[in-house]
Amino acid sequence: MIKKNVFFILLGVYFSVTNLLAQDPVYTQFTNSILSYNPAYTGIYEGLHIRFLTRNQAPALETTFRSYHFGADLADRNLPGSGGLGLVVNADNEGTMFVNKYNLGASFAVRVPFTRSIVGQLGIKAGLLRKYIDWAEFERSKTNDDRYEYLYDSAYVRPDVSAINRPDFAVGGVVQFVNGKGCLSGTVGLSVDHLFEPDESFLQTGNAPLPRKWTANADLVWSVKCHSGNNALKSSVMKLNPGIVIQHQGNISTLMAGMNATKYGLYLGLWYKGEFGTYQCNTTSLIAGYRYVFAENMSIKFTYSYDKPLSGIEKKNGGAHEISLVLEFNTLKLFKGSGRAAYHGSGPQLLDTQLAQLAL
Repeated sequence: MIKKNVFFILLGVYFSVTNLLAQDPVYTQFTNSILSYNPAYTGIYEGLHIRFLTRNQAPALETTFRSYHFGADLADRNLPGSGGLGLVVNADNEGTMFVNKYNLGASFAVRVPFTRSIVGQLGIKAGLLRKYIDWAEFERSKTNDDRYEYLYDSAYVRPDVSAINRPDFAVGGVVQFVNGKGCLSGTVGLSVDHLFEPDESFLQTGNAPLPRKWTANADLVWSVKCHSGNNALKSSVMKLNPGIVIQHQGNISTLMAGMNATKYGLYLGLWYKGEFGTYQCNTTSLIAGYRYVFAENMSIKFTYSYDKPLSGIEKKNGGAHEISLVLEFNTLKLFKGSGRAAYHGSGPQLLDTQLAQLAL
């Protein structure tokens, strides 16, 4: 048991110093996990959008860090408030797979048209944070273990609590604009997650608040040739999408900046990711994907990205892989009728069409 005790002591010291246990996963594919960051993006585009994403970090290590994201949102402008409804599920492991965290939330956004070319959304997410620890990993008898070799009898006494459940909330806002010709659009967003810093401690005498996560982002989408018509899935025109994402949580700040480009359904991207604070790392991220339109206003998009560490302790851990799958049903609606009357007429409706045509 000595080797295992030493291992967990060192692991605990490492996480205490870097504060990694209190950090949420930082996804490279920001737009494919957007509901994890800002609930105001719920229903930002019309129709139903379903996103699956998985991240495998440090694959060269014996025990990797895996994260999973599921997000779905439905925008129906016939809904009161002309916003959207969403569902978000996040899961990840911490340490050596004996600590697992889940976050399940429902999001709602309202849409506020400012002018014929500018619209804003305000969103809120209410959810449940569940964290589970497998105390059995600390209890071993005289046996061989592939990870820790020979283990001696353990005098460890299991604490009473193996799972915690805490309410968790997030709020955010986003503003979108499009130029008169419909060739250029922009988005600016700001959000805060874990609004009330839920306590993650398993010990009744302990206190481990999950730090608030602040996220700010901005991006532009420029269509090299202006669109004509109403088909939001046209892919023959090249689109360029530069952007920046700034995140701060606890004592670690993250900066992502780069550009995506798409033409004929093919996606390519090059991004820089830097993490600063107690823990520091510089990473180059490569993104590639393809969108297949299998019916009018219906598509599926597959994206892969690889993070190549340039410095820091992650340089020799194999980087990180992300794979995502996005399903889009752009004309799906739940409510019939003319809710557009409450949406101030055809101006915002035209704005929706232009934004959809420029969406990546």
